Amino acid sequence: MAKYLVIVESPAKVKTIKKFLGSNYEVVASNGHVRDMPKSQLGIDIEHDYEPKYITIRGKGDILAMLRKEVKKAEKIYLATDPDREGEAISWHLYHALKLENKKVYRITFNEITKNAVKESLKNARAINMQLVDAQQARRVLDRMVGYRISPLLWAKIKRGLSAGRVQSVALRIICDREDEINAFIPEEYWSLDAILNVKGEKKPVTAKYYGKAGKGKNALSGEKVEIRTKAEADAIMKELKKASFQVAEVKKGERLKKAPLPFTTSTLQQEASKVLNFSTQKTMRLAQQLYEGVEIKGEGTIGLITYLRTDSTRVSEEAQVMAKEFIEKNYGAEYLADEVKEKKAGQKIQDAHEAIRPTDPARIPLAIKDQLPRDLFRLYQLIWKRFVASRMSAAKYETTSVKITAGEHLFTVAASKVLFDGFMSVYIQEDDKEAENKLSNTLSKESVLSLAEFEAKQHFTQPPAHYTEASLVRALEELGIGRPSTYAPTITTIMARRYVAKENKNLYVTELGEVVNNMMKEAFPTIVDVNFTANMEALLDGVEDGTVKWKTIVSNFYPDLDEAVKEAEQKLPEVKVADEVSDEICEICGRNMVIKYGPHGRFLACPGFPECRNTKPYYEKIGVECPKCGKDLVVKMTRKGRRYFGCIGYPDCDFMVWDKPSAQKCPECGGMMLEKGGKLVCMNAECGHVENRKKETV
Repeated sequence: MAKYLVIVESPAKVKTIKKFLGSNYEVVASNGHVRDMPKSQLGIDIEHDYEPKYITIRGKGDILAMLRKEVKKAEKIYLATDPDREGEAISWHLYHALKLENKKVYRITFNEITKNAVKESLKNARAINMQLVDAQQARRVLDRMVGYRISPLLWAKIKRGLSAGRVQSVALRIICDREDEINAFIPEEYWSLDAILNVKGEKKPVTAKYYGKAGKGKNALSGEKVEIRTKAEADAIMKELKKASFQVAEVKKGERLKKAPLPFTTSTLQQEASKVLNFSTQKTMRLAQQLYEGVEIKGEGTIGLITYLRTDSTRVSEEAQVMAKEFIEKNYGAEYLADEVKEKKAGQKIQDAHEAIRPTDPARIPLAIKDQLPRDLFRLYQLIWKRFVASRMSAAKYETTSVKITAGEHLFTVAASKVLFDGFMSVYIQEDDKEAENKLSNTLSKESVLSLAEFEAKQHFTQPPAHYTEASLVRALEELGIGRPSTYAPTITTIMARRYVAKENKNLYVTELGEVVNNMMKEAFPTIVDVNFTANMEALLDGVEDGTVKWKTIVSNFYPDLDEAVKEAEQKLPEVKVADEVSDEICEICGRNMVIKYGPHGRFLACPGFPECRNTKPYYEKIGVECPKCGKDLVVKMTRKGRRYFGCIGYPDCDFMVWDKPSAQKCPECGGMMLEKGGKLVCMNAECGHVENRKKETV
């Protein structure tokens, strides 16, 4: 009979860990949390020092009964839940739910599910870390307070089924603020000017980019950068340079190093998987969980392929350093080994002293196990493997060439580079760093004779800030100190599931419902949706983990202000109803006036005679502007995912559509349609580009 009991979170780990430990050990799973606050009430005793009330989670009774039987048989119990705050809290809940006070109980953690790691964890068994538990309790209680006090208010003031969250509300605010920036953005015109130059004795011409005015005398090459704003300015420069003599004034050669990237953290893995593999944050975490818990490999059984997936550390264990060094030396050569190992900058909070996300064994090459993994699992493992191996390799080395060319009083530049040594790039090229080699096909020197072949002048317009993607939102949350590795994916999933945000072609757009919720949160709970306040709260939670802050102090300081704000909002906030407005449309089935309702895809017309009459049709809000193509009404429409646009009511006969709201006012210069952008009216005709201030009463 097994003497020792090991309790893990996931059933997927049981078989693997049992194989490592042998017959003296019984391994069972708790299937995550076994206790939580009740769903039907706040679950926090406000009157008695904010003590949380914990009950057995519905459906977990059978699991607890099974665990109690195993506990009775065991001499020692090892709680082996995940190595983070959440895992520590689950161990603590198991301790109390299973009444382990009089048992020999030990807490063990391992960062990877390998034989060495699991065996080593038993040698380093410890007591439950109550600072980690309290940090998790504080987060859970704060989130519960925000969700359970504000969500009913949203139900009452807007519609049922909405929710507010401490972190999700800030994420929504960040996306809404970016949308406001984009809507208010006015594009500005600028021009680029290239000189195509023939080089005497060379077959291919050289393209030189216009820099600006050359300096005077000895300072000719320092130059003054000139922005070309209009076609007239570009034409004037080209006219001035038609007869100018182009001369190579300086050729500089140098070397540039591109350092290897750091290994993945949760945030950087989510970002890169989104860019390279087009995975959502939720999908990335689900697949990474499978790679961590174990995959069946022929000849080896179930093997954990990567280390723990929730981390903001780039630290790598000495054992992994040695394995990586041996692998790189054997397969690439000693010259590909990094001179020194980089880790995350000091001063940043590293959660739980974790390691970076890495393969458990670098020698397990992705291609060798490709046939045994589903496609997406293989692609994610390959991404993690390449990034880690590259992070232990030497920098890539480039030869750079910088050429300055004078022409009269003007200065042009040519920049080129070529790879001298590929270093880490022989394994991995980061998506953001992909760059085609810009080789200089000609040998340029001060003696080179140049002649002008032609000019290439191109018109450009400045671009608004980019819409957030899941990847860039994760990066923003991390940089602002909002949330932790375990919260990024569920936060984004929640605001999309609530239809506050829609995703189209990777971009995140605020829906009408999201705008309403965000505006109400900003008005009634400015602190909750304040980025700095939320980041400071994360720092306080870190203080609980460090033992410098008491968790109930945070909660007791937070709740009274929240309670007061909720009570005030209940009295003062007006209701925002987005449904059941009576329209002029007559139901063709029963003759009633149809009403406007709000569904998953926005507003629609429904017969108020439901359920006797179930007639529905699309609802289109007229904006009082005629379609420039066919003269019919322009109306507000919604994409399938809830993003607003303006289109012709005559669709599909007429396909006119724009994202910005059209104005009834015509352009005074070209007679074209004007679009509302923030406080401005902008001509839709890019060649015209007329801009004027918008009057507040403009429709």
